[in-house]
Amino acid sequence: MYVCNCFGVTEAQVKKHAAEGAGTPRQIASACKAGTDCGSCVRRIQALLGRDACPRRGLADQGMPVLAEVELSEAEELEEAA
Repeated sequence: MYVCNCFGVTEAQVKKHAAEGAGTPRQIASACKAGTDCGSCVRRIQALLGRDACPRRGLADQGMPVLAEVELSEAEELEEAA
């Protein structure tokens, strides 16, 4: 089954690159260009890699702070120190 129609990349190819160490959609793109044209396959690549479609939501679901919350905490600390 094709994952990336723009470059003709199959699910098997994505899995092969993942097995060889590509762990992010960006690394998959470096290996085979999948996800670098129209971008419609990026969510499918994320799913094949076992990642959430939305990494920030996945972090929040795990109880980890997302970047905006971390920045806010740092800003609050600076205000308290002033």
